[in-house]
Amino acid sequence: MSAYVSRAGLDVAQELAELMETEVLPGLGLDADAVWQGYADLLADLAPENRRLLAVRGEMQGQIDTWLKARKGQPWDAVAYETFLRGIGYLVEEGGDFEVNTQNVDPEIATIAGPQLVVPVMNARFALNAANARWGSLYDALYGTDALPGAPEGKGYDPKRGAQAVAWSADFLDKAVPLASRSHADVTAYRRDGAALVAEVAGETVGFADPSGFVGYTEEGETASYMLVHNGMHIELLIDPSHVVGAAHPAGLRDVVLESALTAIQDCEDSVAAVDAEDKVAVYKNWLGLMKGDLAETFSKGGKEMTRRLNGDKVLTGPEGGEVTLAGRALLLVRNVGHLMTTDAVKLNGEETPEGMLDALVTVACAMHDLNKSSGARNSRAGSVYVVKPKMHGPEEVAFANTTYARVEQILGLAENTVKLGVMDEERRTSANLRECIRAVKDRLVFINTGFLDRTGDEIHTSMQAGAFIPKDEMKTAVWLSTYENGNVDAGLSSGMQGKGQIGKGMWAKPDMMSEMLEAKIGHPKSGANTAWVPSPTAATLHATHYHQVDVFAEQEALKSREAASLTDLLTPPLLSGRNLTQDEVRRDLDNNCQGILGYVVRWIDQGVGCSKVPDINDVGLMEDRATLRISSQYLANWLVHGLVTEDQVMDSLKRMALEVDRQNAGDAAYQPMAPGFDGVAFAAACDLIFKGVEQPSGYTEPVLHARRREAKAL
Repeated sequence: MSAYVSRAGLDVAQELAELMETEVLPGLGLDADAVWQGYADLLADLAPENRRLLAVRGEMQGQIDTWLKARKGQPWDAVAYETFLRGIGYLVEEGGDFEVNTQNVDPEIATIAGPQLVVPVMNARFALNAANARWGSLYDALYGTDALPGAPEGKGYDPKRGAQAVAWSADFLDKAVPLASRSHADVTAYRRDGAALVAEVAGETVGFADPSGFVGYTEEGETASYMLVHNGMHIELLIDPSHVVGAAHPAGLRDVVLESALTAIQDCEDSVAAVDAEDKVAVYKNWLGLMKGDLAETFSKGGKEMTRRLNGDKVLTGPEGGEVTLAGRALLLVRNVGHLMTTDAVKLNGEETPEGMLDALVTVACAMHDLNKSSGARNSRAGSVYVVKPKMHGPEEVAFANTTYARVEQILGLAENTVKLGVMDEERRTSANLRECIRAVKDRLVFINTGFLDRTGDEIHTSMQAGAFIPKDEMKTAVWLSTYENGNVDAGLSSGMQGKGQIGKGMWAKPDMMSEMLEAKIGHPKSGANTAWVPSPTAATLHATHYHQVDVFAEQEALKSREAASLTDLLTPPLLSGRNLTQDEVRRDLDNNCQGILGYVVRWIDQGVGCSKVPDINDVGLMEDRATLRISSQYLANWLVHGLVTEDQVMDSLKRMALEVDRQNAGDAAYQPMAPGFDGVAFAAACDLIFKGVEQPSGYTEPVLHARRREAKAL
């Protein structure tokens, strides 16, 4: 339990007060007492509205449940349903044309298309890895993954495997930055010829098809770096004939380095397990270190102690002389929590206060250290703070977020709209009213995206009483989902987001399956998305190749003329509708969901791990966070409501899958087995998520997880 100190009538956890008053606020020209008073006033004014908005969610859900129950067994009536939703205010009238008007946006968000990493900021090592993933070795990404057939042989460097990576990369270069003639595979030297970069092929000097793609270089002895650009993304050719890889290449090409994670979301939400003041301070300290630029993490790897810090910028000489500086780190956004949860880090009249409001104050204040820099490495060169706001339901809640951040700007003395917002399109009421959500924050909007897991979780919860849902594997081909994905892009383009912000797509959740990712994830830039989420720096490098293959902004231009996505299709839930599943189909989905829930929850509750690679029922490692948990628990809650499974069947599956999860984690010394007692806090949390799933607000997992994690921490 935290000790508290009094600040402006608030009870503030001592560790939070110390962080703010000794590390965050010093150097910002702000008076701590004035900041606390401003925050107390914000809570007094806005916390009641926060509670009202949550009550509206509950009231609407109750009305929807009642309407659906009254029509159980009847054919789906899309017209009547839409009329009903308009009548209760779930659907709002769409206004006239408008355009997003966000100013001072960095090019990584506004005008360049590329991958986006999402990492738990609570883990300093992961946070630094993500920030430093702006540049990645294509050779390494290919050599060490299944992106290439086979695997390295023997210990140390495998020349045959290396040759595969070199050949793949040469083919990539031929497509992204081709020579005027011949292939990169035949080059015997790269060199400068005046202000141009040229190649030697069979004694012939060959220029590049697009000479303007050469942007800079460094040269020292036999080593050199030549920087090219295509579709706004940079490609670096590293020459080093003394290196084992360069020595085997006729041109001494040691590596092809790609600009990879243009942006990275440092997450305070779904991928962290922050349940109390102590945890929140740990989250804030890492974000502060990133914004100051001094975050460091020391760890052991291969028996050696290593310290990771933020990379510096790349400084080159331009083709015509002069200095060229390229950012060495991903542009960082911070994801705050949504409107639902409260925190014990700040109390008012003995009650917890909205966690999202505290995130807004503290994360923006931390980012001011970046805004105030006059030299050295910067995050935002445009002078903006980028916040992603999740789990908002409809335009009124988005407008409330706009008001909250405007108040934070006033407290901290920032110019209006310094804080830029990303709106995650992952709740059904937001998807159905997306243009009006965008309108509500049009002067600070920089990001919208889709997310299959959370969005499906809310789809199930909202339509819980409509009937049993189709199996999870079939959901990705359901009509409503493609409508949702297309509608998000349509709304962004019709609102003028092109060239001003990111239209994003969701996570590739299989970090060990890069060959499959290379085949599938090119669909995201082809869909008009100028960013998409990846689970690792390696995945960012491989996904970056897609943005050289696809001109996203040209794709967006072509999509502007297509027919808008159908609201009727979006609002029609994907139900079984009389179709009977076999016992094997039900058992397979039951076991799959129970195993996934347990595999994630046991680490969250017992170890405080909010995001990790969790083996699925087939021992395939998947990147899991609370969104995964939400969809799985809501599926089983829905099947319980409609009698596809019984409570006894679910409990039997949970116990059998607990044994499986125990087996999968047998090598983890910190792991606490769930069997044979099945009486631990983690197992109880998994049961709560399923058996109490219908009553969880919007099907969210946070209330159960936070309560059970606090219980586990108190043991």
